[in-house]
Amino acid sequence: MADLFEAAGLTPPNPAPLAERLRPRTLGEVAGQDHLLSAEGPIGRMAASRRLASMVLWGPPGVGKTTIARLLAQAAGYEFQQISAVFSGVADLKKAFEQARLRRQAGQATLLFVDEIHRFNRAQQDGFLPWVEEGVVTLVGATTENPSFELNGALLSRCQVFVLRRLDEAAQEALLGRAEAAEGRALPLTGAARSALVALADGDGRYLLTLAETLFGVGSATLLDPAALGRMLQKRSPAYDKDREGHYNLISALHKSIRGSDPDAALYWLARMLEGGEEPLFIARRLVRAAMEDIGSADPMSLVLANAARETFEHLGSPEGELALAQLTVHLACAPKSNAVYTAFSRARQAARETGSLPPPAHILNAPTRLMKSLGYGEGYVYDHDAEDGFSGQNYFPEGVARRRFYEPRGEGAEGRVRERLERWAQMRASLNRGGRS
Repeated sequence: MADLFEAAGLTPPNPAPLAERLRPRTLGEVAGQDHLLSAEGPIGRMAASRRLASMVLWGPPGVGKTTIARLLAQAAGYEFQQISAVFSGVADLKKAFEQARLRRQAGQATLLFVDEIHRFNRAQQDGFLPWVEEGVVTLVGATTENPSFELNGALLSRCQVFVLRRLDEAAQEALLGRAEAAEGRALPLTGAARSALVALADGDGRYLLTLAETLFGVGSATLLDPAALGRMLQKRSPAYDKDREGHYNLISALHKSIRGSDPDAALYWLARMLEGGEEPLFIARRLVRAAMEDIGSADPMSLVLANAARETFEHLGSPEGELALAQLTVHLACAPKSNAVYTAFSRARQAARETGSLPPPAHILNAPTRLMKSLGYGEGYVYDHDAEDGFSGQNYFPEGVARRRFYEPRGEGAEGRVRERLERWAQMRASLNRGGRS
């Protein structure tokens, strides 16, 4: 309702933000999501048939989730109703469902758009199930978080999940072109500064248009270069949630780059995490794990260096200590690789679970008492240092358990020499056993 000043025409005009003014009016105008919205795309086909299924739109901020839901309802002839999980509770949901029920009785379908749907708790998410099943509402949920982790399995089973992509350079350039057409003038940027602006937006179309609106408002008489653009616009923090999926995706990318012997990619992901504000000691712990799991005995010093890098960071702190993590990352990526110990231990644990609590063979048991000696403890034990070549070849597995080979060296780096020794010992063991030694 207008106040007295607005009614008298005394309130100055307050135009909508540029991003709102340029909001697409058809699905075809949505930038960067052709894989979903084209005539062959799944959402495009739904719109053409005017029959919608419940869905979850998963993607980063500023890629058009709300716009797509609104235009989809318009294209299919559904009533669009929007709620936000941030500001809504059970009472709001009940009201929305009741309104949808009344519309359905009047022959009108409802598209219920739930923004930030992952913020509803499990019980609230369960509340959608009967209304979706009965077709009272067609649910379109929007989330920036991985639905597999944040949404109930029961709700996911009733929805299709569509992944929206961050806007690429072409899509962002298209948005800037629309903004310049709407303003009737070009952005005051050099070519390099224009590229820097796109990089600064980081795939977020709404943020890109907000930055463009700021530049239009400045009205610079000269073209801004990247340095001038940086002084004018505040740097945006990278999109990185330290306790959500991005946290696990990037540490996985770092670990797999090391495993794949790519020091450049590994350094990139290390830098991405540190720039995003990740706890460096979390990264250091993962690097220790990589030294054990993926390098192992191929370069035993890697584990020593990993612990040294962690201790160096604890001693120096940030940012100086981060160089130790970078040095370690390069070393691990360039080191010879072997997961032989990692897989051997997994096999040994499986064998331990299968064989239960079998005792060691009697000849390798200590016999500190007369009774234990009378029971055969230690009988027949050969002290390896006194044996020929320092190797007795005795059996150390429990009685009744056939000898198993868990550790199979890959032959990389230092593990190549280990492999040679094991093969030589295996031949000696076979020879000694043929000679009658247990």
